[in-house]
Amino acid sequence: MMKSIVKSLLGSITSLKYLGLMLLACILPVAGTAQLKLPTFFDSNMVLQQNTSNAIWGWAKPGDNVSVTASWGEEVAALANETGRWKVLLPTPSYRTGESLTIETSSEQIAIKNVAIGEVWLCLGQSNMGWALRNTFTAEEDLKHAKQENLRIYKSDRQHWHEPKNDCPTGQWKESDAESAAATSAVSWYFGSTLQRQLNVPVGIIVQAYAGTPVEGWIPWQKQDDIARSRYHKQGLDEVTLRQTSKLGIDPDSMLNQYFADLKTYHQAMANGDTMKSRNKTLMAPIITKPANLGNQYPQHIYNVMVHPLLGYGIRGIIWYQGERNSKTVQQALAFKGQLERLINTYRELWYTHSEGHTQSDFYFSMTQLPGWGIEQKQAVEGVEAPWAVSRQMMLELAQEMENVGMVVSIDTGSPIALHPKNKKPIGVRHACTVLRDVYHKDVVGHGPYYTSHTSQGNSIVLSFDGVGKGLTKATEAPLNSFAIAGADKKWYWAQAEIKGNTVVVSSPKVAKPLAVRYAWAMNPSQQNLLYNAESFPASPFRTDNWDLHTEGAEEVVVNKPKKEPGFVDADWPRPAMQLED
Repeated sequence: MMKSIVKSLLGSITSLKYLGLMLLACILPVAGTAQLKLPTFFDSNMVLQQNTSNAIWGWAKPGDNVSVTASWGEEVAALANETGRWKVLLPTPSYRTGESLTIETSSEQIAIKNVAIGEVWLCLGQSNMGWALRNTFTAEEDLKHAKQENLRIYKSDRQHWHEPKNDCPTGQWKESDAESAAATSAVSWYFGSTLQRQLNVPVGIIVQAYAGTPVEGWIPWQKQDDIARSRYHKQGLDEVTLRQTSKLGIDPDSMLNQYFADLKTYHQAMANGDTMKSRNKTLMAPIITKPANLGNQYPQHIYNVMVHPLLGYGIRGIIWYQGERNSKTVQQALAFKGQLERLINTYRELWYTHSEGHTQSDFYFSMTQLPGWGIEQKQAVEGVEAPWAVSRQMMLELAQEMENVGMVVSIDTGSPIALHPKNKKPIGVRHACTVLRDVYHKDVVGHGPYYTSHTSQGNSIVLSFDGVGKGLTKATEAPLNSFAIAGADKKWYWAQAEIKGNTVVVSSPKVAKPLAVRYAWAMNPSQQNLLYNAESFPASPFRTDNWDLHTEGAEEVVVNKPKKEPGFVDADWPRPAMQLED
């Protein structure tokens, strides 16, 4: 199996510092065989999900009896199996803080202190999920209030591997303060902080983000190998591999053997305290050919380290911010809906199984629809050059079709240049509102207007929505200017749009018999006069038609990154103030 995987390589040459660290534990001998160990996410400052039985696991000497004693009066035990792995189910009461756990065998003991019991949420995605709070527009003011003992953050470095791992080696739980909050995901922190204040219980956010990663990397391969786009993605990497190895004249099997041999030599020297011959430099990792099966673009490789180790940890749900990497072309964006649906169903199935039924089989999953990015909208409707518009439509459809799936609209955020916009606070707060309404049944509005249906009335189309709250409104007093309308010729024109009650009436003097409407259908319509509800949640972009979005068989058009002009400074802009934002 390893030989077949290695034949799928990118052929790039790199210093594999991270890969060396991942292999270190496998290569170096472990001191003693009776070592009681836990994954990094079972540690002091952790948050356990309240009112359930939480799976807790680790490793010990095979056959050892491992007991877990909780300060709230529960005690459970299990025998370590032939590989040393053990697992218990620990009941938890309602929310509280200042608790502790003692894990012990006949010869060893681990004490876990400052344990909180409350609500736990897993926060996954690529770079915009990982974007640090310190790099946002609102950081300076909000970090003044970052010390929140009942908000706990677990965060590990971005990592990938070709096989499932059992731990996140760099992960650590911390209480929220100015330092830990500044370094963590802004979206996750604003989500968790808002949730904690509104629920008044401890909240734990587990942040696992990896920049530039496709959805294929987050799903086990056997759960996506029947999806055409996933196979296309993998095939593209495999073809690059074959070209590179052929060009370089590298034998894949010999290369892999040399790779592991070099790493073993390096780590044994490190363990012995050796340095380089000059005695003035730390021993450097070897420069060797990198197999593509260790690359972060390959299917499953993100899942193996960022998700697999956590399977079974007690969570209430997941918030998700990923999709940029799967929205480079219209064809890619069209496939994203099916891939994301598969990811959601897979995670629900795996968590339910690994928690032995104590995590809901349909737990809540809240997605982030992509924000605006690129040159501000000039055309009534953009075409194949606007795959992000297609991605937004796919996520809207998924949110409307799947049970316990929510979506945060971020179309009024973003940047004309920066792929990592700094206005993250609205996104995190909106995730909290969605969850507060749908999961905790609080009396808040969870999202903005979602298109549901339309009727034709003469030369107008009347649009209906859910999520209208206390009524429809707009960002400013100026006319709504983000709607487009078309007739049978499929030519799009800017439309006049008027709010009438809980509907929007759309027309154009250029379209006598309209058939279809699109709203905010562009890469970056974020500074148009957008539609909102009275609670200041923006409407999702949408289309009423089912017309083809690209020509079948045509070459895929890749979205271009905007050119950054000299002197450009990213800046936020006013938007209606949301509930719970302060």
